[in-house]
Amino acid sequence: MSEPMVMSNNIEQAEKGTSLWQDAWIRLRKNKLALFGLGVIVFLCIIALLTPLIAPYGYEEQDLVLGASPPSAEHWLGTDIFGRDMLTRIMYGSRVSLMVGFIATGVALVIGVLWGTIAGYAGGRVDAVMMRLVDILYALPFMIFIILLMVIFGRNILLLFLAIGAVEWLTMARIVRGQVLSLRRQEFIEAAVSLGLSRWTIIRRHLIPNTLGPVIVYTTLTIPSVMLLEAFLSFLGLGIQPPQSSWGLLISYGVETMEEYPWLLLFPGLTLSITLFALNFLGDGLRDALDVRSSKD
Repeated sequence: MSEPMVMSNNIEQAEKGTSLWQDAWIRLRKNKLALFGLGVIVFLCIIALLTPLIAPYGYEEQDLVLGASPPSAEHWLGTDIFGRDMLTRIMYGSRVSLMVGFIATGVALVIGVLWGTIAGYAGGRVDAVMMRLVDILYALPFMIFIILLMVIFGRNILLLFLAIGAVEWLTMARIVRGQVLSLRRQEFIEAAVSLGLSRWTIIRRHLIPNTLGPVIVYTTLTIPSVMLLEAFLSFLGLGIQPPQSSWGLLISYGVETMEEYPWLLLFPGLTLSITLFALNFLGDGLRDALDVRSSKD
């Protein structure tokens, strides 16, 4: 067998042995911005996990004599008005901000995927009723909803996760419903029905796995949206409360003193901005990598 023939066979075998996810990973690795975003997120997650071990100072350690001081050799990002190290507070704030982003997005993911899948597969009146409820919730101002939850149940971080997740699932439900509507008439779904599989089995084993591509992409784009929402709520005094801290709360404090101590706003704001950019780069890269049409180019 000639050498070109052998190479052609090897290429065909490689193409046949490459799954959608492997092909997506290959294309994702070619996207430098997406890899940069992934690296930044992994780095921040590691820092958040190791913060109690690597933070240069104690979280509530104060030096009232020092007060607010600009960046120096001892305090790389300066100190706040109470003499607390800003690098330490930003590191501890990353634990809360990332936790809000991931957990609240997880809540939105679970509710949205289940709601959209059931509505899309059931169709008819069930679909109409479920999606009209989504439309009604879209029309309600989310700030009023969150304020009511805070007033009724009190302020705590778990409630903040649930409140934000309960707002962000609506778009996820619409995306998943659209995917399910296009999938439920496919041959493999009709084959599953003919085999006598229950509706829940079809939803769990066939529909939800086949919607994971768009869901993963939208999830990476929802996380920065949720983090920005938490920062906005903390800025208004409705989010994380002292002694806990988040990037949003640090930005809120920085805004009050930005004319005298600009570094109190600059460094938390820069950290949040870099994180949001990284998540958006990763989301855009995943969207391109998981686009089946682009794999045919």
